[in-house]
Amino acid sequence: MKLLLVVACALVDADNRVLIAQRPEGKQLAGLWEFPGGKLDPGERPEEALIRELAEELSIAVKAPCLAPLTFASHAYDDFHLLMPLYVCRKWEGFVAPTEGQAVKWVRARDLRQYDMPPADAPLVSPLIDLLG
Repeated sequence: MKLLLVVACALVDADNRVLIAQRPEGKQLAGLWEFPGGKLDPGERPEEALIRELAEELSIAVKAPCLAPLTFASHAYDDFHLLMPLYVCRKWEGFVAPTEGQAVKWVRARDLRQYDMPPADAPLVSPLIDLLG
């Protein structure tokens, strides 16, 4: 089974809310809510991938020292196994502006379970609730 490494970020604003993005129509798992991030390019470190993905998807600039690893998800899909570290970021430059047609929401960590998420994202919620309340 193929191992796929992707990286995700819990952006936390000044009000202690977390940003989630809805997968747009036409993509796999469309309509589900997830933490922003994506696949690593060959030779790319997870932090580099996350910085690139956040710039591409949300038009914000993040520096590596502002990314704090929190937990990870390990999930077997039918045709691949996904490994996904989750980083927390409280500081970035710019304003969140989705660039790929995705809806975004700022939500309290304790309310994340109200949103339908891909199976790999769901286990990341409890550590965020523990961290943010």
